[in-house]
Amino acid sequence: MKRIGVTGHRNIPAEAYAHIRAAVQAALRTHTGSMEALSSLAVGADQLFATLALDHDADLTVVIPSGDYEDTFDGPEELADYRRLKDRATSEVRMAFPHSTDEAYYAAGTYIADHCDRLLAVWDGLPARGLGGTGDIVRYARERGKPVTVIWCEGVERA
Repeated sequence: MKRIGVTGHRNIPAEAYAHIRAAVQAALRTHTGSMEALSSLAVGADQLFATLALDHDADLTVVIPSGDYEDTFDGPEELADYRRLKDRATSEVRMAFPHSTDEAYYAAGTYIADHCDRLLAVWDGLPARGLGGTGDIVRYARERGKPVTVIWCEGVERA
């Protein structure tokens, strides 16, 4: 089974969304046979990837950074989207952090990088804005020799 993980920004600019969606779909289409998708289901890139992977009949493994992770979602709609995807997951991995901290996010990101065959990074190429951000996870994966596919829309800046 091929295992594909994701790391990416929570805020995808509207002008980049269609391009990023198409690029994620294209990356998923390159794999035939069974596939496992690893995601923390954060708003943005994680949920987009998980949705598209499920559309490609992948088994979804959810990597939950902390015990209070659901408290990090803004409003009932974001939480409902998270729960909808989580309910469709084949398996769930929980990091041993009671609270959502940068360390918890870093642990979840490195778990995904360690347990995938390929990492998709919806990343603008800039340094992480806090420990465990996309740039940190890309660097971690590359240092370990993981194949990383960076997906972004050239010329678009993240807010």
